[in-house]
Amino acid sequence: MTATLYDRLGGTAGIRQIADVLVDNHSKNPVVSARFAGSDMKNLKQMAGDFFISGSGGPEIYSGKDMIAAHRHMNISGDEFVAVLDDAMNALRANGVEQREQEEVLYILYSLKDQVAGI
Repeated sequence: MTATLYDRLGGTAGIRQIADVLVDNHSKNPVVSARFAGSDMKNLKQMAGDFFISGSGGPEIYSGKDMIAAHRHMNISGDEFVAVLDDAMNALRANGVEQREQEEVLYILYSLKDQVAGI
């Protein structure tokens, strides 16, 4: 039996660490940092981790908005979307995630583009 992406990313603990680095990356990225100014970073890390855990084959713990509802009227640009993907890839690399898993995560995140960018 093949391990789920959730398992290969280190389960809940591994994904929580990735999500923490991801949100920290967003807050430092000049392309998107203004979008996170004044945000409750602890809550963002929690929600990002929950979303990632549920979306990677782990327990269904995400209770936030769907991607369209969460990003509606934000008018996120293509450049901002790519910056967020870059932040995610950097978070994965910083946590020692292997290339195969990085590619799977990138595929999943990119598949959300129409639900996030330009809406």
